[in-house]
Amino acid sequence: MTSAQTAPASAGSSKPARMGDAPPSAMATPGSLLALVLDSLDEDQAIDVVSIPLEGKSSIADFMVIASGRSTRQVAAIATHLAERLKQQGHGSPRIEGLPAADWVLIDAGDVVVHLFRPEVRSFYNLERMWGFGDEPAAAAGSA
Repeated sequence: MTSAQTAPASAGSSKPARMGDAPPSAMATPGSLLALVLDSLDEDQAIDVVSIPLEGKSSIADFMVIASGRSTRQVAAIATHLAERLKQQGHGSPRIEGLPAADWVLIDAGDVVVHLFRPEVRSFYNLERMWGFGDEPAAAAGSA
């Protein structure tokens, strides 16, 4: 595991979750749906939070947010709390997939799609690379 995967989203001093020079919250307008999602993830101590703007890449949403929890229990709790906060703030009830197993939970909040993973599952699917974000050289691909 890298240090970005184990650092809480709020510990922005060393590595701001592979967002270059700015933390994910820098992309969010205060009071926006993205800001609400990022604040909720931060409050629930999600780790390695990444926000990917989808403008020009896809019409499914404006942003994709990818984050990890340390266990299936934490992933489920983060997803449940996020859904409750979205509903309380008047954004309706988001569609949630994968909550029973909680290895990979998808939350469709309309303009923001959230993927919550256990770290092992996240590294396996590597959505950041699929969406052309955080392209890092595969220098540590293996030494066989």
